[in-house]
Amino acid sequence: MTAPAHEREETPQSAWTVLGLLEWSDRYLRERAFQESRLNAELLLSHALGLPRLALYLQFDRPLAAEEIAKFKKLLLRRMTHEPVQYILGETEFMGLPFEVTPTVLIPRPETEELVEEVLAWLKGSHREEGEVLEIGAGSGNIAVTLGKFLPGLRVTSLEKSAGALEVALRNRDRNGVKNVDFVQGDVFTAVFDGRKFDVVVSNPPYIADAEIDTLEPEVKDFEPRLATAGGRDGLDFIRKIAELASALLRPGGGVFMEIAAGQADAAAAIVRGSALCGVGVKKDFAGIARILSAFAPGGSAPP
Repeated sequence: MTAPAHEREETPQSAWTVLGLLEWSDRYLRERAFQESRLNAELLLSHALGLPRLALYLQFDRPLAAEEIAKFKKLLLRRMTHEPVQYILGETEFMGLPFEVTPTVLIPRPETEELVEEVLAWLKGSHREEGEVLEIGAGSGNIAVTLGKFLPGLRVTSLEKSAGALEVALRNRDRNGVKNVDFVQGDVFTAVFDGRKFDVVVSNPPYIADAEIDTLEPEVKDFEPRLATAGGRDGLDFIRKIAELASALLRPGGGVFMEIAAGQADAAAAIVRGSALCGVGVKKDFAGIARILSAFAPGGSAPP
């Protein structure tokens, strides 16, 4: 992979200090309109040096060897193509736990942490810490593994269509030492559950309208798997199916929790209200965007 000639000339070629390279790369990314340029520079440099980010601040004056700069340059050139930092590093953190991420899985995001926190709070508040959870769409396994890790009495089943994503999820389950999560390959639109019932159905489903995918930032449209983002003509196909499934699969008083897209709250809530579920509510995320939709089987209640 190579940069355009005019950019190659700007790339550092000789030894730098940690601080000097951080400041240069921060400016280089910021001038090209990359968001969180300083954080990007820190993550890439700490990865190139095999050091925690904190160690960079403890070694600002450390001279860098030519091979260290060369390794960093390769990572920076990948970022210049808009490849997400998480894919470059091969991992990310979700609710304090480490997760491998590859281009076969959606990158876990902070908004989804709020979804998990909502489910955990409801399970504890309704005394279902040893209940059964069904997740639709495992991805990296971040939701299922985190639920299983924080509530070891749960039994979590996570359905995932992509074989590649399933492999990543299984590795993340083992990496985090979680024993109470089962990942199953299957398509939510054809899956058969053989009469099983669950206390919670949870999902961060594909919810972007198909026609909108190509208008998104290149980090998403060019790198993240379309299987994990495209939600049909209006972005609501999976929400319709999950509402249908939850109506049939939830135990009395059980709850369904879904992450939804910005601007989707009214349409998604109307779909769920048309099902056998009740107590439909939508909670805003930390950015003030209506993001978490919840509803309950008859006899349920709103999250605590």
